[in-house]
Amino acid sequence: MKRLENKTAIITGSGAGIGKEIAIAYAKEGANVVSADFNEEALQSTVNEVTESGFSAFGVKVNVANEEDVQKMVTSTIEHFGRIDILVNNAGVGDNMQAAANVEDDIWNRVMNINVTGVMRCIRQVLPHFEKNGSGTIINMASLSGVMGGRGGLTYTAAKHAVVGMTKNVASHYGPLGIRSNAIAPGHVETGFAAAMDNVDPFGMKQATRGVGMMTRAGQVSDISNIALFLASEESSLINGIVVTADGGWSAY
Repeated sequence: MKRLENKTAIITGSGAGIGKEIAIAYAKEGANVVSADFNEEALQSTVNEVTESGFSAFGVKVNVANEEDVQKMVTSTIEHFGRIDILVNNAGVGDNMQAAANVEDDIWNRVMNINVTGVMRCIRQVLPHFEKNGSGTIINMASLSGVMGGRGGLTYTAAKHAVVGMTKNVASHYGPLGIRSNAIAPGHVETGFAAAMDNVDPFGMKQATRGVGMMTRAGQVSDISNIALFLASEESSLINGIVVTADGGWSAY
């Protein structure tokens, strides 16, 4: 039996990068995959890759910061597959590495709306279904910036610390109901995420990347999807409320 046989998983931000790799990994292990992304063309590419390989998937365009979009995502999943078992909150945006003195209000608001409010909205919408099932798994994509102080811009760091806090809070409150909530905190992963940032704050970038040479290597998307697969499977049934740091030892120095 496959590790996620008969499970249904929503993966936000799964049009590319880590989210896409998680969607493919889950599908190969038997899950019904819902690819949710703001970029409709990208999410359809993920769906096509999954279904053309003989697995089950459909896509839904969603802005996780928009309550109606999130409600539609969850409703569509129930209509399509009849249940939800796994939520991966992977959608997120960067802050151009802005240091505290250089934070722009529009960047702050955008990052918080997507990286924090979006995570909350998705969790809020799936929890009633998990409670009805008597089980459910939430995997939040945090960051090394969520467990350290100086590895990102101020806004991104604050947002990812909030994600870590939500992860632990949900684990504590809903663990007795059979619901697990864990997070992954990647260091540098080769996804193009950093390269996509424009108007990068030179000071913030310089300060945040001190010691980057201490990493043994950059991560690959498969490194993170393997962790996400483990956390979604029954193999991790005793694990709840933890943050898995995947940074090649960068945070150990």
